Amino acid sequence: MRIYFSVCCLNRPFDNQTYDRIHLETESIVIILNKTFTSNWKIISSEVVDFEISKIPDPFRKKKVEIISSIFVEKIHLNEEIILKAKSLEKIGIKPIDALHISCAIYAEVDVYLTTDDFLIKKYEEEKNHITVRIVNPVEWLVEVI
Repeated sequence: MRIYFSVCCLNRPFDNQTYDRIHLETESIVIILNKTFTSNWKIISSEVVDFEISKIPDPFRKKKVEIISSIFVEKIHLNEEIILKAKSLEKIGIKPIDALHISCAIYAEVDVYLTTDDFLIKKYEEEKNHITVRIVNPVEWLVEVI
């Protein structure tokens, strides 16, 4: 199983856990991360993930997210194919950074792109013919696969 996490997923464990949704998403993310040590699940990263992490303003949060991302087994480097696909995704209303993430995930042939971004999940549902990687919330996906 090849999985691509959005950076919002990597940040989720450090958000306010008093909200039920945030807590459930955090628990799901932690379970998925743990499965990478006990199964054939692999987290795929990219230069885009590294860039977005580098922009986290809180140095303590940034360090924690960097530690999480250090367990990822493969990193996708930007190339012409990824950039062209990202530009086509932007044309359907996806923000440039999200378009790059999705394009990297497509290029890496991941099984799923996990995100807590409701707008991005909704956009995927509307544009499945343009987005060839499944985009889903980690809670929903984990319930399906376990």
